[in-house]
Amino acid sequence: MQYDYDVVIIGGGPAGQQVAYGLADDKRILIVENDLWGGTCPNRGCDPKKMLYGVVEAKRQVDVYQQVGLPQAPTIDWTAMLTFAKSYTDGIPSATEAGLRSANIHHNRATVKFLGAHALDLDGEEISADKIVIATGAKAARPDVPGQDLLETSDDFFHQMTQPNKIGLIGAGFVAVELANIAVTAGVEVHIFQHNDHMLSGFPRAYSDIVATNLQQKGVIFHWNADVQAIEMEDDLQVVTQDEKVAGFEHVYSAMGRPANVADLDLSAAGIELADHGGVKVDEHLQTTAENVYAVGDVAASPAPKLTPVAGFEGQYVVDVLTGRTTAAIVYPPTPHTVFAGPELSQVGVSLDQAQAAPEQYRVVTQKLGNWYTYNRIQDKTAQVSVITNQNDGVIVGAVVLATDAEELINSFTEMIAEKHTTDDLKKWIPVYPSVASDLSYLYE
Repeated sequence: MQYDYDVVIIGGGPAGQQVAYGLADDKRILIVENDLWGGTCPNRGCDPKKMLYGVVEAKRQVDVYQQVGLPQAPTIDWTAMLTFAKSYTDGIPSATEAGLRSANIHHNRATVKFLGAHALDLDGEEISADKIVIATGAKAARPDVPGQDLLETSDDFFHQMTQPNKIGLIGAGFVAVELANIAVTAGVEVHIFQHNDHMLSGFPRAYSDIVATNLQQKGVIFHWNADVQAIEMEDDLQVVTQDEKVAGFEHVYSAMGRPANVADLDLSAAGIELADHGGVKVDEHLQTTAENVYAVGDVAASPAPKLTPVAGFEGQYVVDVLTGRTTAAIVYPPTPHTVFAGPELSQVGVSLDQAQAAPEQYRVVTQKLGNWYTYNRIQDKTAQVSVITNQNDGVIVGAVVLATDAEELINSFTEMIAEKHTTDDLKKWIPVYPSVASDLSYLYE
């Protein structure tokens, strides 16, 4: 059968673009986007977040240096800070589309829904494709409570050009913690409402509790075991829980996670099933329950963390499958992830909980680093690292880092895990001294 396209990619974010560019020379392709070209990460996610974080982290570092030579604490100009991020994000959609155009990649703006495994509706236009790749990402969840329409999301946070006095965040995961840190460091009164007494559930409790304490010391107010039952508007926004009503908010943001963005796709028309938690069910080849349809990135119920580099990695894997370069199942490399909470919390590889549950298999060394030279120099009193190695051969298999510049240290651990380095291998290299990397050889004793 002759199809209109060899491959149609639904979604113009990092995963979809990876597929499009990878197939452009070999296939007749179309990439479709119904929102902003470039996707969440560069437009209203990790990229603008990190730009804001850079500003507030500079203030935090100066604040801790007040007693050792920098007595004048800086203040943050919220509007200038948001304008700084906006100066980057404003150009992303047009630059992304220009890149597609220059690569002669056929692209279209439309909302897509399936008509069958090989047929799609693009705003009323029916097209066909041999293969289809779903790369629609994820979107912010909202609680099903009265007044939910009064809630905003992280998307809105990045467009809030005037500094608010008081905000609320529902949830205590990555998004809530990172936005709370930015806002409270800038001088905003921040409240976090969490349904249990644990934040950052994907990280070890001992570490996430330190992050919570650090945020409380900055001024964040936590409402633990708080089931949000309604959002009300009188003179201002009010959050109603089972125990209290907290008033005075100018903005309340839903930060309860980001489920797969599939509502408009009509997946059932193609026989595509969802996994229990809502992502598109995929096998070890990222193939959905419709054999000609693949799913990559945040929309896919794959076992990997939902991160931009993972989305690109999955996109490249599907390119290799569709061009015949591989028939092997996808194998994910060690994947680090970091919460930018000032200081940062990072982890990679075998989890601390897993290692502590199997002492016959793993060795765990946890060290508090606040008095070490590096962390004394930067006045990071809560710095702490756990390193996990195999008992039998000393190979490094996991790490957790809570520290200023943890993102750099975790990258070193990630490389060592990927290359199956042992602790003895650290004796064979000489890093810059003094530096964060020069402490690596002391973290296993």
